[in-house]
Amino acid sequence: LLDNTWKDFVRGGALLPKQGKERFRAINSELASLSVKFGDNLLKETNGYRLLVGKKKDLAGLPDRVVSGAAEAAKKAGLEGKWLFTLRAPSLWPFLQGADNRKLRRQIFTAYITRGDHGNQADNKATLARGAALRAERAALLGYKTHADFVLDENMAKTPARVYEFLDRLWKPAKVVAGREAADLQAAIKADGKDFTLEPWDWFYYAEKVRKARYDLDEQALRPYFK
Repeated sequence: LLDNTWKDFVRGGALLPKQGKERFRAINSELASLSVKFGDNLLKETNGYRLLVGKKKDLAGLPDRVVSGAAEAAKKAGLEGKWLFTLRAPSLWPFLQGADNRKLRRQIFTAYITRGDHGNQADNKATLARGAALRAERAALLGYKTHADFVLDENMAKTPARVYEFLDRLWKPAKVVAGREAADLQAAIKADGKDFTLEPWDWFYYAEKVRKARYDLDEQALRPYFK
């Protein structure tokens, strides 16, 4: 307890000279502001996107509850008669899993992964770069080689080299499993009568198809177990 308490004070800048302590406090203060700014920008980008569907045929594959929710969202937005999808989880993931329209899946998926990367007021690239620079400076003030060294000193791995050692041990078997799953999904695409190559916006859709084919049991099959 004594060692940990002492280390907390040291990591909090207690042994720094006066000028170093002032800079340390300034860095922490700016990092806190940047964290809030990053979150605000991400929220703006998330809330600012809308996928508006005007044709019922483009809803093919989606469960009734998802379609009803999208219709209600459109109605609240003053767009009654249409269907509104957003980047919020209850709207996004069911759409990616169920929508047959590949073009729309790509559109909403791309919007999701590029949040904060549009060169507008909510762009987070400069915020991230500034944050990385400040973390590196803070680590150097405390005598650490990198921010990773600073963070990991309090964790099991202790050093970046040890983390990479763990990751290297996981990488090969994980890659084999991912490759096998990708092959299964590509086979599902072929079985669906399509000839395109699996893309990120196809993953959730065909993973759901494979899951249902392998593990879903219909009511008739389950009936003997519930007599």
